Amino acid sequence: MRISVAAEAFLTHLATVRRLSPATVRAYRSDLADLARSTGDAPLDELDIEALRQWQWEATSAGRAKATAARRTSAARAFLSWAREEGLIEVDPSPRLVAPKRGRTLPVVATTSALDEVLAGAAAHAESGEPVALRDHAILEVLYGSGARVSELCGLDLDDVDRESRTLRVRGKGDRERVVPYGVPAARALEAYVVRGRPVLSARGDGVAGPAVFLGARGARLGPRAVHALVSRVVAPVVGAETLGPHALRHSAATHLLDGGADLRSVQEILGHASLGTTQIYTHVSGERLREAYRLAHPRA
Repeated sequence: MRISVAAEAFLTHLATVRRLSPATVRAYRSDLADLARSTGDAPLDELDIEALRQWQWEATSAGRAKATAARRTSAARAFLSWAREEGLIEVDPSPRLVAPKRGRTLPVVATTSALDEVLAGAAAHAESGEPVALRDHAILEVLYGSGARVSELCGLDLDDVDRESRTLRVRGKGDRERVVPYGVPAARALEAYVVRGRPVLSARGDGVAGPAVFLGARGARLGPRAVHALVSRVVAPVVGAETLGPHALRHSAATHLLDGGADLRSVQEILGHASLGTTQIYTHVSGERLREAYRLAHPRA
């Protein structure tokens, strides 16, 4: 069996049995397609450690980030471990493949004053009543107000929004559901969009998006790329970055929660992190909270 054929069976397993998110499956697909290309789509049982190391070397020599090379290594290990369990290969060479160590980088975090400026500008544009302006204001407020991932925001349906209790039911990684709160400013922006903006956009698409909350200019469900473009266009210049993705608002929400006194476990629940260790990175960027704790607790502060 060729690598590409086995890879398709593995991807089906990830999507239907392990129920990984579409984004994760796409990442595995990209990595395994590159493995097939690098090896000339060799028979799976002929794949050895030398071929894997050559493939790994191609990624690092092409200047790709260590995190990308590490992800490719994880993809190969998962794929070949599955193939061994399915009896497609007798020996799994991937445990001998050493992943490059990832350099841990701190996330980009906007200050509260910078986000106040961004959100005030979005609110001013929304006063025109133009549907896209109303939508964009709601998107920025909800991303920052809830700390949701962009995929979670784009996947929202109307039934997922509890406007009375100001909570969202989102589906995160591994198709896990959780309920996250959002604040009064986000509630106001979302209400204005749902009542005045969304019906106009939905009519443009003849209702093709169904119950989706956030719609594109032509009425279809909004995709992550459009949200990325919005954040990069509106938030990046204020923060002083060339480009910025929606995750920066999630990072900022987490950091500002910690600055405001929220405990780490609560922030973990809001963000939907499976491991508390993932959330702990925000303790390194929450400098204001650290300074305040020092000021209040140290006798020589």
